[in-house]
Amino acid sequence: IKKMKISLIILGVILSVFVIVQVFAYRSRKNIESYTYKVIKKHENFEIRNYEASLFTSIKLSSKDYKNSSRKGFSILAGYIFGDNNKNKKIAMTSPVVMTIEDSVTMMFMVPRKFNKKTLPKPNQSQINFVEEPVKKIAAISFTGWANDENIEQYKQKLKLALEAKRISYKNKFYFFGYNPPYEVFNRKNEVIVELY
Repeated sequence: IKKMKISLIILGVILSVFVIVQVFAYRSRKNIESYTYKVIKKHENFEIRNYEASLFTSIKLSSKDYKNSSRKGFSILAGYIFGDNNKNKKIAMTSPVVMTIEDSVTMMFMVPRKFNKKTLPKPNQSQINFVEEPVKKIAAISFTGWANDENIEQYKQKLKLALEAKRISYKNKFYFFGYNPPYEVFNRKNEVIVELY
């Protein structure tokens, strides 16, 4: 009985910590600055958006697969915003994390709008670059859960078929958008997007 009580107490503590972490993740995500867009048109399973011009920190990775490139890219870019720069300055996290869907992946974090190229601290990691993304028109398809190579490819193909069915021409520039930290279990949101002409 004593062992059972201890087990129940441990389980209760684990559950409490889990709930606190999920509530924290949800609340902090609501306060994060995000890549601004306007919805132009909603279709049955995708939508057309216009995105504002924005500045990003970026890193090009040699790996193509999602798991390795996302882990490596995230740790380097997160290191920069958590103070691995010439001013030891922390920069707020933004949303979403952007990854190109190509033979070699580029990962990008949007820079908070209060910064520009001149006011940003210099990265200590030489492979980090600053990229200005222009105004762009895109199509986006959403999915839930944890992302992996298979479901990213699956939704890329779904988006292509949906656009072709509507005779909407698109560029061969696809991206993955991830909106949640890895420890967030509920309300996970991912998107595959493509630039339109």
